[in-house]
Amino acid sequence: MGTKHAWFLKFFGMVILAGALLASMSPAYGEETVKLGALIPMTGDLQAYGKSSLTGVQLAEKQINEAGGVLGRKLTIKVGDTQTKPQAGIDAAQKLVSIHNVSGIVGALSSGVTIPVAQSVTKSAGVPQISPASTSPVITGLADNDFLFRSVPSDAFQGVALAQLVTEAGYSNVAVLYINNDYGEGLAQSFDKAFSEKDGNVSASLAYEPGNASYRGELSKASGQGAEALIMIGYPENGTTILRQALEEGYFKEFIYTDGLKAPEIIDAIGAEYLNGSFGIAPQAMSDSAAAQTYLDAYKAMFGQVPPKPYIDTAYDAAFVLALAVEKAGTTDSKATRDALRDVANPPGTKILPGQWAKAVKLLEKGKDIDYVGASGSINFDQAGDVSGTFAKWMITDGKIETVKVFEPEM
Repeated sequence: MGTKHAWFLKFFGMVILAGALLASMSPAYGEETVKLGALIPMTGDLQAYGKSSLTGVQLAEKQINEAGGVLGRKLTIKVGDTQTKPQAGIDAAQKLVSIHNVSGIVGALSSGVTIPVAQSVTKSAGVPQISPASTSPVITGLADNDFLFRSVPSDAFQGVALAQLVTEAGYSNVAVLYINNDYGEGLAQSFDKAFSEKDGNVSASLAYEPGNASYRGELSKASGQGAEALIMIGYPENGTTILRQALEEGYFKEFIYTDGLKAPEIIDAIGAEYLNGSFGIAPQAMSDSAAAQTYLDAYKAMFGQVPPKPYIDTAYDAAFVLALAVEKAGTTDSKATRDALRDVANPPGTKILPGQWAKAVKLLEKGKDIDYVGASGSINFDQAGDVSGTFAKWMITDGKIETVKVFEPEM
């Protein structure tokens, strides 16, 4: 008994010592965590952007935790799948708010999900929500009690930028097919107005329902009035079907895309030989800025090459600025987080670049003002929670998506 008892005590002591050593090697977080939610379409029409957008959030999470966490606690991201459907998004958001008690939410991506989530969940619960991809102009005037923000510019700007590119490409008569939701309708109207002001003609502007097996009827109507090209406003899943049928039936040979269709999966499905030379538009930061370069270097170090998809940098910015707001508020209370958002994102204050978490915390501890400069550009929230921005003309060349130029639209 004596020998066994001595052996047990020795073994128990080694376990305690090993535990102490492991603890000393880990960040000194408290038992509680600071939780943010991410409403991401891991399935559905926008799933092509779900995983890539989530990597932006995960990069922010990693950088913040490596620099000591939020309020000295570990930052945890809770993910909810919106399925790119309004009701699924509402259900996922309700879970993030009621069960996980998040201090803020990144998302959703689709305007058709973001808006009902804001109206049904975050507005009443008093939880700030920053969409990295919802561009519908409807959001600007939405009665959301100032709980809905976005880190991507409105389609009121994207429509103007798109009209500029279409005019520069020499088109004077185009047709538009847009997905029948807030995103599609808002961008179609914005483009129509801006293109008309440039003496361009939209010969047909037609809504389509997602999930249909055939869009030949819409394509036939769109091509019947001499349109030189088809402008497509939608998402990859349905966009692929429309492109394939347009080519098979000979309705159109020239295509112009918006941000929701900037996905390599479409090229893989259709074939580069049919799409080479077509172009599109998407929000994008000036890549030569210090903030963008700092973010790109960090992203490549963690994940490798940056996918040629939108919303990754805007998702990163949404997560980073929400975490800064929690730090500034000094509490995980969601309303206090909302109240601190403009304090950390807008001038005046010391400029904080992506990844400069420790610098931001030190300044906040001293009572100093900070001004976060986003990976995607300016994150200066106006009264409506909107930001301005720049856009990229992207083109399919040799089967790959390449940025042609980044510009600020002529307003």
